[in-house]
Amino acid sequence: MTPEQIGFAFLYLAIFLLVGKWVRVHVEWLQKLFIPSSIIGGFLALFLGPQVLGKIMGNFVGEDSFWANGLMTESILEVWTALPGLMINVVFATLFLGTVIPGLKRVWNFGGPQLAFGWTIGWGQYVVGILLVLLVLGPLFGVPPIAGALIEVAFEGGHGTAAGMANTFEEMNFPEGYDLSIGLATVGILAGVITGIILINWAVRKEKTRVINDVHGFSELRKKGIMEFENREPAAKMTLRPESIEPLSFHFAIVGLAILVGYLVLQLFIWLESITFDAGFMTYIPLFPLAMIGGIIVQIFFNKLDQAEVIDRKMMNRIQGFALDILIVTAIATVSIDVIGEYLVPFLLLAIVGIAWNILGFMFLAPRIIPSYWFERGIGDLGQSMGVTATGLLLMRVADPDNESPAFEAFGYKQLVYEPFLGGGLVTALSVPLIFQFGPWPFLIFAVVMCLVGLFVGLFYFGKK
Repeated sequence: MTPEQIGFAFLYLAIFLLVGKWVRVHVEWLQKLFIPSSIIGGFLALFLGPQVLGKIMGNFVGEDSFWANGLMTESILEVWTALPGLMINVVFATLFLGTVIPGLKRVWNFGGPQLAFGWTIGWGQYVVGILLVLLVLGPLFGVPPIAGALIEVAFEGGHGTAAGMANTFEEMNFPEGYDLSIGLATVGILAGVITGIILINWAVRKEKTRVINDVHGFSELRKKGIMEFENREPAAKMTLRPESIEPLSFHFAIVGLAILVGYLVLQLFIWLESITFDAGFMTYIPLFPLAMIGGIIVQIFFNKLDQAEVIDRKMMNRIQGFALDILIVTAIATVSIDVIGEYLVPFLLLAIVGIAWNILGFMFLAPRIIPSYWFERGIGDLGQSMGVTATGLLLMRVADPDNESPAFEAFGYKQLVYEPFLGGGLVTALSVPLIFQFGPWPFLIFAVVMCLVGLFVGLFYFGKK
């Protein structure tokens, strides 16, 4: 692998991102569904790669022909295969960088209802997933018990978490788990956006919303994913003078520091385990949840010592969004269609059960747990539970375009407590090794207890407010 080949792989990546955006701008039905350009670009790359175009052309050319890999080369695919596992560390390291961590009382009062609702849905995904594997997929299709965690890993965690778990699945003799989780993450995002838009239209007609009364008033630019001229604001603040250091370079360095701190924390855990009971458990843990912990440590340090507030949250959002776009394109483009085809029935059952649980939970639990603006607030958690945080934010923006409800503030506070555990946090990273090490039943029982805790707190504490 030469530097030129690595650089060319990034040039290809840029082309597919641009083509994905061009398609989004010019295809009306994709605009109506708010499909991100990165997903479009990822599917285009998948279709034009060795698994679709390459197989078609293989009927007419030899194995050594360029066309045997479609429009890709082996070096491009090799670089792209490694990128999701790297970019997820950047995504998670930036989660809390540039934020002011509020007091627990404010977090509890504002974000508590959504935390209880999200907690119930998140742990419930483990419950329905493990039960599905134990009762159906294992006996009928020979699917291993760790597949019971795939719904939460893929739906709550998204493409990044699935990519970050690739080595973990491989070490546990189920490498197919990576391709299945990437496929489920793609289904989750698409289902989250589509069902979210359908539910918003339904809520408007049934007068369940308190902010909007129609969803057809968006400008043509907004439908195309282009910011309206009157709404354009700086993408970030210039907290540092460029003659001393470029602000983007500084923030990139802070992200790198957070990842390094997370890596050192992980190595510390591995060392502590080696001198105690030496079960080898910590070696299964991926880096990305510890990168998030590293980001929290770095931010606490800056909160105490940095009077100039040089870390800008908007700049961190841009870095996070850049890494996420790269991650989604490359993850979708390199997913194995053959593996999904081999596990097609288990894959479809996992997807159907996961989607059904999320939608039913939203329809029946959100109005009973969230005391005010239940739809505007709950739709964000629905989007996150089937895709990534960006999906939840997108649906909240559609349901509350001018931020008139407490949805965004409550959602942000909920994330402070939720993200370190579920949705790609420590529980998500530990779930697969725990099921592999101790079997599915102990984790299932624990998941049921955690789900019931969220349900009871939501119904009998917040629901009565």
